[in-house]
Amino acid sequence: MFNRSRRNLAHWFTLSMGSILILFAGIVYYQRAVARLEESDRLLYRKARIMAANVDYDPRRGEDSIDLDNVPILGNYSPPLGNETTYARWYSPQGELRQFYGIPAPGKLQFTAAFETIQTYPEWQRQITLPVQHGGQTIGYLQVAVPLTDAQAALKGVLLVFVLAVPLTLGVIALVGWYLGGRAMYPIRDSYLQLQRFTSDASHELRAPVAAILSNAQVGLMSPIEQGQPKHKRLEKIAETAKLMNKLVNDLLFLARQAGRIDPVSIQPIDLNNLLKETIASPAIQTAAQHLTLHLKLPEERVTVNGNTDLLRQAIANLVINACKYTPEQGTVWLRLIDYYHYVLIQVEDTGIGIPQSDLPHIFDRFYRVDQERTRTTGGSGLGLAIAQQIVEAHSGRLTATSQVGQGSLFEIELPLS
Repeated sequence: MFNRSRRNLAHWFTLSMGSILILFAGIVYYQRAVARLEESDRLLYRKARIMAANVDYDPRRGEDSIDLDNVPILGNYSPPLGNETTYARWYSPQGELRQFYGIPAPGKLQFTAAFETIQTYPEWQRQITLPVQHGGQTIGYLQVAVPLTDAQAALKGVLLVFVLAVPLTLGVIALVGWYLGGRAMYPIRDSYLQLQRFTSDASHELRAPVAAILSNAQVGLMSPIEQGQPKHKRLEKIAETAKLMNKLVNDLLFLARQAGRIDPVSIQPIDLNNLLKETIASPAIQTAAQHLTLHLKLPEERVTVNGNTDLLRQAIANLVINACKYTPEQGTVWLRLIDYYHYVLIQVEDTGIGIPQSDLPHIFDRFYRVDQERTRTTGGSGLGLAIAQQIVEAHSGRLTATSQVGQGSLFEIELPLS
């Protein structure tokens, strides 16, 4: 139980801190990408403005007077060394291509947005389309593009750092969460162990006086007293109450001593087919099932799990006896064993009075009774289902219940196969 709680704490701590870390890494990566793109845009805009400033235009001769010979890269001069411009294009005011450098261009202007990212292989291009004006009149469009090689390389470097650092940091967070979970569980574990020791000691000390009361009452019943007399009835009541107290004390002692652990020495391969046959043939179950029909359905092949034979027998017996108690006369109780690929399922189904849906989440709580008066009448202590669940969980299994009022209940024990 404590290890499971510690794992849950570490799991949620890692999940929450990991989510914050991944969100932080995503924001940092996004900001770096935006910053690199803005830097590229500033350089590209400055380069386009310099080129546009060298366009020679004579307004008296109209469009034919545009002279691009002195425009860097696009004109007659050779591009300077280290020039990173992928292409430069000049379009007329109507969007027709007049002159270009670099990659051959389409005949018509296709992009009108100021800045655009062109996804080409193997590297992306950042392009600017700058309208060139003279006296408030657009005389053409200058389109320039540069590769995003440096920006992509820088972002790949940042991404690589995150890809390596985030998993390592998550691992460290998980270890810290496991350590902190253990530290947080110390006081809870100490309190629980003290309560467990108290329950164990109190139950152990109560066994002797309860046994003495029961034996004295039984000896008194053996004395020559006429049945039906008040004294005889009182002794019968004392003996019956002592039996219930003895069962309650034994159940409490069992819960205190078997809290979520099984002695490794007692774990052995168990043939579930034989175990269910022996369990259903026990006097306690045969007595409880006198008023109804009890069916046992087993698979043809042998099914084996690892565990403690006595504990599993007690868990199954608790469920079967519980089903018999709350099934009316002429009813039916089924005990089934179903073999799946990775696990085995033990089903206990009855046609009894059923359990209200509001009570189902609580039926495995200790001392929880769906119907107080009915449980006292049947002699239950409210610990049978809690004991069954504790045993199943100690075997790394799962105990679940479904029910419909007036139609019956279905309890299922899921155990891993050996």
